[in-house]
Amino acid sequence: MRILITGGAGYIGTALTSTLLEQNDVDEVIVYDNLSKQNYNFFLGHTYPNKNKLTFIQGDLLDSRSLKNALEGVDVVYHLAAKVTTPFANSDPHFFEQVNHWGTAELVYALEESDVKKLIYSGSTSVYGSSKEEVTEGTEPNPRTFYGISKMRGEEHVQRLVNKMDTYILRCGNVYGYNKSMRFDAVINRFMFEANCNGRITIHGNGKQGRAFIHIDLLTKVFKEIAFKDIKKGIYNVVDRNLSVLDLVDVVKEIYPELEYLFINQHLKLRELRVAQDSALRSQIDYENSRSLKDELLDFKDRFSF
Repeated sequence: MRILITGGAGYIGTALTSTLLEQNDVDEVIVYDNLSKQNYNFFLGHTYPNKNKLTFIQGDLLDSRSLKNALEGVDVVYHLAAKVTTPFANSDPHFFEQVNHWGTAELVYALEESDVKKLIYSGSTSVYGSSKEEVTEGTEPNPRTFYGISKMRGEEHVQRLVNKMDTYILRCGNVYGYNKSMRFDAVINRFMFEANCNGRITIHGNGKQGRAFIHIDLLTKVFKEIAFKDIKKGIYNVVDRNLSVLDLVDVVKEIYPELEYLFINQHLKLRELRVAQDSALRSQIDYENSRSLKDELLDFKDRFSF
C-alpha cells in the first residue's frame, strides 16, 4: 500500500506518519507539504521507524502538476493540509479560502483523474458553528467563522468523489497532546505551555464556553484504522470529551497548584459548541479513552525540558 499525506509535516501528520510507517502492509508513505508553517521538527530530533519507506515532497496544493505527479501509484490519501490559526478563525477570509477551499478543490480535481481508492479528509467540528445543544452528524452545518466556512466548502468538494472512491470526512474536535510538531495555539496545549513556563494562563471571555476535544493519540488511531479496515464511507464526528475552559483550568491547576490565571474580556460570553460522543464511527472503530485528562496532561508535563 502506498499512502500520501497532504500537510504531513504538521501536528497530526507527524503522528500519523510515524504510526503508518510501523504497519507491515505499508510500502511507502509520501509526505506532501509546502512547509508554510515551518514544521522543521518533522525532520529533526527523532528517527522514524522504517524510514526507508518515507518520501518527502515539498509541494503546494495549488501546484496541480506537482500534485498529480505525487498521486501516481498511490492507494490512500489523507488530506490534512489546512490553514488553522486559533483563535483568529475569523480574521482573514482569503487566508482560509486559498488553502482550505481552493486547495482542496485542486486535490479533488487531481484525484478525479487518479487511481486512488480511498480519501480521508480531516474536517472540523467548526462547520457546526455554535449551538446550545450537543450536535451530531445529523446536525445541519452552520459555520460562523471564515475558517469554518472554508472547511465546509472543502467538504463539498470531497463529496464529489463519493461515487469514484471510498471517501471519509472526519469532523475532528480540538486536538491536543504532545508530539514533535506541536501546535501551541490550540487551547489545551497553550495552557500547558503557559502554566509550565510562566506560571500563569490567560483566559478569554468568562471561561464557560465549551468545546469538543480529542487527544492526538486517539485521533491518529482513528485515521490509521480507516485506511486498513472496511469502514462505511461517510461523514463522522471524531471527538472524545466536551470541556469548558474552566474545566480545563481546574485540571491544570491540580498539576500546577501555584498557577495564576488572568481573564481577558471576562464580561464576554464566547461561542459554545459541544459534540455528542456517540458517533456512528464508534461502532466500527474502538477508540475509547482509557486515560483521564489529568493523566494525559501529566504525561504532557513530563515532555517539557524544564
